[in-house]
Amino acid sequence: MEDIRLDKYLWAVRVFKTRSDAADAIRTNKVTVNGSYAKPSREVKIGDVIAVRKQQVTYSYKVLDLVSSRQPAKNVPVYCLNVTPQEELDKLNIPRETIFVFRDRGTGRPTKKERRELDSLMDDLYYDDEE
Repeated sequence: MEDIRLDKYLWAVRVFKTRSDAADAIRTNKVTVNGSYAKPSREVKIGDVIAVRKQQVTYSYKVLDLVSSRQPAKNVPVYCLNVTPQEELDKLNIPRETIFVFRDRGTGRPTKKERRELDSLMDDLYYDDEE
């Protein structure tokens, strides 16, 4: 089988819902192949490592076989292997550790000052872990 376009491969192995979503992510430098940025038309080869940044997590996939048509979810492990490090997957649990701020019933929306305090509290929680 000949080489497959990167955007078509990512769509076929269900990393993205549509091929245009895959192409947009590649164009906005959210996808790297073997550590370098690529174009949607880049050809994927067996053994390539593709890193895809979705929200705060960077998923890594190793190409095991080439496929051009969209596959059922149960067949995806035949074509690519998820090699995402555990540290990246742990970032998915951060939103569960949010802080609940109690407000009395009927007090309405937060004031501008209260909103700034909430934002700084949340920034400290999320951005201190990355340093």
